[in-house]
Amino acid sequence: MSSITMAMVDAAYGATAAQARPHDTDPFQPGDFVVYPTHGVGKVDRVGSEEIAGHTLDFIYISFEENRMTLRVPISHARSSGLRKLATPQAMDAVLRILAGRPRVSRLMWAKRAQEFLAKINSGDLKMLAEVVRDLHTSAGGAGPSFSQRNLFELALDRLAGEFAGVAQIDKQAALDKLTQTLEGARKAEAARTDPEPATTGA
Repeated sequence: MSSITMAMVDAAYGATAAQARPHDTDPFQPGDFVVYPTHGVGKVDRVGSEEIAGHTLDFIYISFEENRMTLRVPISHARSSGLRKLATPQAMDAVLRILAGRPRVSRLMWAKRAQEFLAKINSGDLKMLAEVVRDLHTSAGGAGPSFSQRNLFELALDRLAGEFAGVAQIDKQAALDKLTQTLEGARKAEAARTDPEPATTGA
């Protein structure tokens, strides 16, 4: 169970007091699969109240099967924390198009790029996550990738595959295979565009 600090309690209570029944046209319900930015895909186990430090707070309880963790998110902070439901199939189609595109080349030092990549991975933004996977794929799969490059690539790919599996209703390995095939297809297409054709000689 995640720890809740007094600062979080006071902030959550203040938000709840200011808006006792926050308007949400698409509230989280038990059984929903959701994405939490820094943990990936989880499942809402229940939504309920709990008394902490003399305050009654409403929480969303989310379980993450892979790492056997349960997270409590105050309802008043759910949206601002980046918690969201799984993407639509249309959004996943857009992800595949991003993966099939050309990677963005950056001239920044790796330390700066690594910070940007990690921020995108933990943003919970599906488009940014797909861009990280695309941009790191060549360096992570090439000759002699650095340890940090491969780690970031595998983290981003794992997060993306988790959501892809949930949306497509397939297992995670099948999702990984689909994403990897898309990446490899893009790499081969890029190589065909950039490599000159063998010269031919006349008879």
